[in-house]
Amino acid sequence: MSKIRGRPDFLLLFVTILLVGFGLIMIFSASSPIATMKHESPWHYVMKQGVFALIGLFLMLIFMRIPYTWWKKVTPMLLLCSIISLVLVLLVGININGAKRWFVLGGYHLQPAEFTKLSVIMYMAALVSRKGEHIRDFRRGLLPILTVAGLVMLLVLKQPDFGTVLILCCIALTILIVGGVDLRHLFLLSLFFIPVFLFLAVSQSYRLQRIAAFLNPMNNPLGADYQLIQSLIALGNGGLTGTGLGKSIQKLFYLPEAHTDFIFAVIGEEFGFVGTSLLLIVFFLFVWRGYKAAVLCDDPFGLLLGVGIVMMIFIQIVLNIGGVTGTLPITGLPLPFISYGGSSLILCLAGTGILLSISRDSSYRRRKDDEERG
Repeated sequence: MSKIRGRPDFLLLFVTILLVGFGLIMIFSASSPIATMKHESPWHYVMKQGVFALIGLFLMLIFMRIPYTWWKKVTPMLLLCSIISLVLVLLVGININGAKRWFVLGGYHLQPAEFTKLSVIMYMAALVSRKGEHIRDFRRGLLPILTVAGLVMLLVLKQPDFGTVLILCCIALTILIVGGVDLRHLFLLSLFFIPVFLFLAVSQSYRLQRIAAFLNPMNNPLGADYQLIQSLIALGNGGLTGTGLGKSIQKLFYLPEAHTDFIFAVIGEEFGFVGTSLLLIVFFLFVWRGYKAAVLCDDPFGLLLGVGIVMMIFIQIVLNIGGVTGTLPITGLPLPFISYGGSSLILCLAGTGILLSISRDSSYRRRKDDEERG
């Protein structure tokens, strides 16, 4: 590859920084009551998130300068490190609400399953692009990919983290389809995996309660349905233009996890339908520019890597907002760039850095093509 590279997609860069900045504002607004009660400072959570934002933005700028093809060389090592971290977190990770998903380093919680998403995307993009037409062969093409991806998903499911497994499945399916897999193979596999997913969805009581709350959110208003009901009250209270920044009522200990999984409800209450619509437009711009950077890349690895990263962020947006609004079952996934959570923020910013790197090479190639035609 030429050492000369084009400019990154500045609209994608601007939208990303805008989302991170807005996320910090909303974390302060949503978390200040509980932070004051638990830590005697309204700044506790936003200061911690600010540290992660600085780390993530630094990584984004570094990754933007690294040619995306470099990741193809280190993919096996990154995937191995991810698998080791998933095993270690089951052995020495801390247990929170019955789940062992986090390491604690210097008072900060790190979730290895988040970073595993990116290593799986890199692994699948590298392997599918390398196999080429052989991806249509089940034994030589598809089976090795499914074996490794399946191992990672089993380790994540053991934590348990069904939401991340769902995201990994969506990522894998997207990369395989874009990579040219035989759709007949996917259809036959779905006959087996769909019943397995349905079984997993109802095999744990808390998952079953979430599905029941989704189907009938008023059935148990003081139990499993409480969080969704409080979320819907917040959204309804926001009306068209909202109550104003910092003036949410539901964040005053009515809505659990107001600064994490359900921060979109606080945004809806404080900024109303207009504010949430604008946020969705900004998310759409991010997805559009990220997808454009990927599809304009004439390298199969760059295409699959970019599409996988965009899908990772897009499906998480859909699942989070769907759960908060009651249009999908609650999965416990954070809202990308916005929710409190360092691992998720660093992952999204690192992935965006790779998208910006892809956009730089796509931009350079387009400029060279224009010069040759001119």
